[in-house]
Amino acid sequence: MAAIVTHKFRIHNAEQFYESVGEAAASTYYLFIGRPQAFDTTTGGGTDSSPPTPNDDMVSEYAQFREMMAAKKVTASDISFVVPRRTWATGTTYDIYRPDYSSSITSNSSATNLFNATYYIMTSEYKVYKCMGNDSNTASTVEPTATGNTEFSTGDGYYWKYMYTMTSTQTANFLSTDFMPVIDTLGTQVPGASQSTVSSNAVDGELRQIAVTTAGSGYTNGSFTSVPIRGDGASGVCTVVVSGGALSSATVTTPGTGYTFATVDVANISGIGGGSGGVLTPHVGPKGGHGYDALKELGAFYVMINVSLAGAEGSGDFVISQDFRRVGLIRNPYNYGTTTVSTGATLSGLRSVTFNSSPTPGTFVNDEVLTGGTSGAKGKVVNWDSSGRILKYIQTQWTGIDSVKNITAFAGTEVVTGTTSSATGTMSAVNNPEIAYHSGDVMYVENRVPITRASDQTENIKLIVEF
Repeated sequence: MAAIVTHKFRIHNAEQFYESVGEAAASTYYLFIGRPQAFDTTTGGGTDSSPPTPNDDMVSEYAQFREMMAAKKVTASDISFVVPRRTWATGTTYDIYRPDYSSSITSNSSATNLFNATYYIMTSEYKVYKCMGNDSNTASTVEPTATGNTEFSTGDGYYWKYMYTMTSTQTANFLSTDFMPVIDTLGTQVPGASQSTVSSNAVDGELRQIAVTTAGSGYTNGSFTSVPIRGDGASGVCTVVVSGGALSSATVTTPGTGYTFATVDVANISGIGGGSGGVLTPHVGPKGGHGYDALKELGAFYVMINVSLAGAEGSGDFVISQDFRRVGLIRNPYNYGTTTVSTGATLSGLRSVTFNSSPTPGTFVNDEVLTGGTSGAKGKVVNWDSSGRILKYIQTQWTGIDSVKNITAFAGTEVVTGTTSSATGTMSAVNNPEIAYHSGDVMYVENRVPITRASDQTENIKLIVEF
């Protein structure tokens, strides 16, 4: 059975995900960090310089909870539609916007569908344009700057359609090396983000470009004006030029309206003569017209989540002087010990113990193994706060199992010892994490090379989700 999932389904899924963050009955998403211990063959594979690809299974998800350090709530301002970044550069030949690219009709860059073609660009002024004409596949040498509502040409023979200009907030938060933000020109997905002058001036079914698909031969040389464009629309008119007996160009002089298919009847152009083989193909525009809906016109089936982690924010939920190797996204996690969906700005994912002030606890070191003197429980140190006498730790299937291979809880008042430091401390309390392990849905996981956190440092984490 021959079938496809269309790009509109992908864009719909991206829109649904975006809406789920800010709608009335919103889902709650958290970006989390984890995996303080190194990657190696004894703890799941990979190395710190070459992290392993995460597995998509429940056993792996359980392990991700056990290694979770902290999570920060994602808000509507932390999310944007994005598309692959294409920065204008002189000397580059850009594809034209053409809705019917396929395996039989490829772009100049050999793309077989519109959204793989290089038909849009971002300029040095963060303006975004669609390429409507490329002077018969020649290089672009003049950067476009105009922001009017109609198609315009530059001195290099290119034709451009202005789409939108990125705001300073968008460039700071959502412009990366590989992706660039898309403004919702309609304003239906991102309230207040519309560029209404572009969208409201779009003309549904207008024709802007006509391609010479086959030049043919034997035609009368000359410029033939007032040639009607046929199809299901109205009022489209073009000028056809013949040179050397072949079709040379066709220029739209009146774009018309309402076209969903269009054709130029070459044989019936008055005065063109008895040539043969010439084919002209008008390029039908997107629904609503060029510039009407940037999300659909540029193929915004990518979403970027951008979250900043500043020092020990969340009253220490995000520990410092420690590294992490995993980032992820979790939906609707519960508060620990409840079935209530978390709403806090930050959540700690670490268990901890509090020590008595007397005898004075020793100085524990990060990443060493703890052992409980009574319970035999084991854990791995993530952070030692000597002023508060609080030690945060994880217990995993690799570093948290006792002598009989169980993950055992530390007992309430036992003495624990650090394997590397030989430090000891007498416990006064065992503290639970703020997030309930194994609650909610882990939606995204990415293993990375180690990132070491510091009190004067902010990590800006960008996740790209492709639908």
